[in-house]
Amino acid sequence: MDSAPSRFRYARGIVADRVQPLTVGRSLPYATAVTAPTILLVEDDPPLRTLTARALQENGYLVRPAGSAPEMWLAFEAGPVDLVLLDIMLPGTSGIDLCRALRRESDVPIIFISAKGSETDRVVGLELGADDYLAKPFGTRELVARVRAVLRRRSGEVAPAEREKGVLQFAGWTVNLPRRELLSPTDAVVDLTGAEFDLLVALCEHAQRVIARERLIELSRTRLGDSSDRSVDVLISRLRRKLSRDGEAAPIVTVRGVGYMLNVPVERS
Repeated sequence: MDSAPSRFRYARGIVADRVQPLTVGRSLPYATAVTAPTILLVEDDPPLRTLTARALQENGYLVRPAGSAPEMWLAFEAGPVDLVLLDIMLPGTSGIDLCRALRRESDVPIIFISAKGSETDRVVGLELGADDYLAKPFGTRELVARVRAVLRRRSGEVAPAEREKGVLQFAGWTVNLPRRELLSPTDAVVDLTGAEFDLLVALCEHAQRVIARERLIELSRTRLGDSSDRSVDVLISRLRRKLSRDGEAAPIVTVRGVGYMLNVPVERS
């Protein structure tokens, strides 16, 4: 498997200077961005790559195309990337392996695109840390809608609670809303994807109340498939792992047949 070359780590430092420390790919809020969001399109099919790039460009995005893993890593040298559209079936290193490598290096938003559209494939993509999954064939309107949704989540423009200045605290954990940051009881920063953070905020805003899966999708604006798939279940599982410490289970309980609940009080300051 190709690993992220040293030049990518160097590029990461450049991007970090532009936005937030140790962060790659987070776009500036739309109101202050000086350029259109840049999308790295990794697709090995030339005609489809051309059509997809054209559709995105016509909707105001800058597109940086790549047809393989080496081309993708080189594309990061050209400047900051706001989102990666990543095909799973690539020559050489697969999109799955590239996603793993990217997640070790950054939290740049990733949308998988694949001809495999089964529930199992979507779940695998989400468990790897992707922000969304788009099955082929897809239309321009759906593609652009999903790209916009993921970028809105990352720019902090989705839910009112995320736009508010304030801090949420529960069981020693701290959720900094303006920074979109989770701190552990030992003040260590916990890496969360945009979808994970949105879901955690939704749980905190309705602490000690059971929330149905469909309602969680609505509250967190998580565009990861419809309410019949396991997208929320996967995100909850990932959050539980990250909120578990010293043998203590995460304070998220499952109410069978209904949904989920953060079963500790939350304080806002």
